[in-house]
Amino acid sequence: MNTTPPTNTPADAGGRPVRLGLRENWPQFTLLVVVNVCVGGLVGLERTTVPLIGSETFGLTSDLAVFSFIIAFGLTKAFTNLAAGALTARFRRKQLLVAGWLIGIPVPFALAYAPSWGWIVAANVLLGLNQGLTWSMTVNMKIDLVGPSRRGLATGLNEAAGYTAVGVTALLTGYLATGYGLRPIPELIGVVFVAAGLALALAVRDTGAHVALELASHTKALPTGEHTGLRTTFPRTSWHNRSLRGASQAGLVNNLNDGLTWGVFPLLFTDHGLGLAAVGLIKGLYPILWGLGQISTGHLADRVGRKPLIVHGMLVQAAGFVLALALLDRPLLAGILSAVLLGVGTAMVYPALIASISDHAHPAWRANALGTYRFWRDIGYAAGALVAGVLADALGLSATVIAAAVLTAVSGLLAARWITEHQPAAR
Repeated sequence: MNTTPPTNTPADAGGRPVRLGLRENWPQFTLLVVVNVCVGGLVGLERTTVPLIGSETFGLTSDLAVFSFIIAFGLTKAFTNLAAGALTARFRRKQLLVAGWLIGIPVPFALAYAPSWGWIVAANVLLGLNQGLTWSMTVNMKIDLVGPSRRGLATGLNEAAGYTAVGVTALLTGYLATGYGLRPIPELIGVVFVAAGLALALAVRDTGAHVALELASHTKALPTGEHTGLRTTFPRTSWHNRSLRGASQAGLVNNLNDGLTWGVFPLLFTDHGLGLAAVGLIKGLYPILWGLGQISTGHLADRVGRKPLIVHGMLVQAAGFVLALALLDRPLLAGILSAVLLGVGTAMVYPALIASISDHAHPAWRANALGTYRFWRDIGYAAGALVAGVLADALGLSATVIAAAVLTAVSGLLAARWITEHQPAAR
């Protein structure tokens, strides 16, 4: 049910009256969806080719060294997510969105023409800053626009746009690399994403007035003495609140899986005889299903609750890792079936986790809670790459896949124990 504003409805910067709801804000919401397509497309440049650039172009022999670009990306994106929530208290969301795109301008050129591996790692620091600001702002702005009753759908559409673009770009770069080599052609398509993303970000209207409206109409007042700053929100989201803790750890492990497959799967499946096009298919299918699936799972999270999707989605992902190893003597089949289960499982988890965080956070500190959650979630990229690199160097690539299956199953059980439902209508 959409919120009807009172007579003292806040107005946006152009003097237009503000209402909450997807139908009321569909032009801006749609524009933000397209912006997030560009966000996902830029990071999708790396999914197929960059691990192979490390091993084949620059001759890196250590898996941990190859995965260092993911560690740099994950750490930078995680801390940028954390800062993004706090920065919304000082800057408008639109300003942070535009800043993220400006930071991302050098990324495709560095990936295409880097003279050494250090340049690739440096490009991933910029990419982490870009993704932390742009993706954080698109999801926050969509949640601002639709209000509490449609958060699952809003986050589902946001993540669907981004991760479908990740998958399509990964698939495209695999095919381009087959015909033109690992560099520079596959990476230069990122120039289109940067130019379009920046242009669209400049056209987006800020959503500060929508936050003000939700605060004015919120039925649960902020408790006396409850602080809204990052200093108190970080521990509240990370461990004090059971449900927020459960969602944060599940997000971390979910992206640990993604960081691990990002680095391991191209090497694992090329070692078992697959070519670049086949690896691109596997690496593209996973985020495409992850992305498109969130259109329905985000809506489903608003109907059946967040917890069932989170718990079962983590267990489906664990099964995907098991299949990747069980069928490895038929590598294409193993890769495709694993990608399907990983994609479906992640689609179940992703919008439900963001919606769960939003449910349990008061609008006054929601941006900081989302920033904290996204910090822990994207630390998972670095953790996954670190675990993968250490285990792969010591025990082989298969050991990393086994570790991912175990960690994911345990995380799902912890989510079942800690997370409780908190429907928006109860406020």
